Amino acid sequence: MNPNSKRREDYRRRRASTNLYRNQVFAKPKVTNKGNVFARICGIIVVFGICCSLAWAAHMYFTLHSAIDGENGDFATSARIANKQPISILILGVDQGIEGRHDRGNSDTLILATANPDKSKATMTSIPRDTLANILGDPGDKYNIFRVNSAYGVGGSSASMRTVSALLNVPIYYYVEVNMQALKNLVNAVGGVDVNVPFKFSYDWCDFHKGKQHLNGRHAVAYVRMRHDDPRGDYGRQMRQRQVITAVVNKAISVDSVANYRKLVKIFTKYVKTNLTFNDMLALALNYRNCSQNLDSNYIQGHDAWINGSSIQVAPTSELQKASNKLRTNLNLTKEVLDNDETRLNTMNEQNNNIKWKDPNPFTNYQIYHSVISSEEDNKSQSSADTSVNVNAIDK
Repeated sequence: MNPNSKRREDYRRRRASTNLYRNQVFAKPKVTNKGNVFARICGIIVVFGICCSLAWAAHMYFTLHSAIDGENGDFATSARIANKQPISILILGVDQGIEGRHDRGNSDTLILATANPDKSKATMTSIPRDTLANILGDPGDKYNIFRVNSAYGVGGSSASMRTVSALLNVPIYYYVEVNMQALKNLVNAVGGVDVNVPFKFSYDWCDFHKGKQHLNGRHAVAYVRMRHDDPRGDYGRQMRQRQVITAVVNKAISVDSVANYRKLVKIFTKYVKTNLTFNDMLALALNYRNCSQNLDSNYIQGHDAWINGSSIQVAPTSELQKASNKLRTNLNLTKEVLDNDETRLNTMNEQNNNIKWKDPNPFTNYQIYHSVISSEEDNKSQSSADTSVNVNAIDK
């Protein structure tokens, strides 16, 4: 046998009888887990979504902040709101720009709201626009007692705050002034609102039927302005105002209207004035929202009167005292017996003119006694509102 052939045969036998293993570390084939790939892709999508959401939220925050406070506005939250103390806000609906008006106008709506986060309670007190009050800001050359809504025409929101503060002996810390034109645009921006119409009526070429009805901006303005055909007069109108305001707020904070925030900001910038900063509003939304769950809504009931040829609502001392007590209590202030120009006038008329508050007929003998009316300077020190006003003549 060929020696070489023998060696090859021996080699094949030895190899066949030997167990050879591959290097598992380097030679193991790579196996792909489809589940892990899917999880990683989902994770990337989630992280990307969060980043986009944060970027969008930051953009919306600074857009809103810039619109409300201005590009150089103060980011600070006021100390009272930052410390979660009770607050009061005067809500003014002004009629400038409605029915062809281009002057300052009067405050068509006056609502004094308070919120106490510790008590989880809020109050809303509507003040009839024709309520007799000492208008702080009047130069005093003719008179300084007239309808409370004329205070806005005298000195804007500052005069309104001082006047209402003195009327009810309540400090007013903030105000929100809304041009009535804003209501039309706000309602349209949120896609209209649904209200429960209390009775059938027509006003300003708009028809309303009893029951649930969807209102656009023009109809909403007509709905809250009509007064003379309401059996309850201005008190019925105040109720309708609260209906629309509540409906607008509910839709403005809904998911469906988030995409319209640019429209809302534009409207807010143009038609709304306030001494609340954006951070104030944000803090109110976060720390005072529990107050809305316990809302005490009411109004001051006045008595019809004709004074010097003008139709006026005279509020009895008992009504003013009741409202003052409720407001001061929710502000953690002690109750105080009202002693102001309005209550002194009531006392003088009860004594000298035999005024009877239970008489359903309008007063025709209610008189203004200037001897009991405090000067504006006497009242300035009693008010916590801003004392800087523009004083103009009151339009009779």
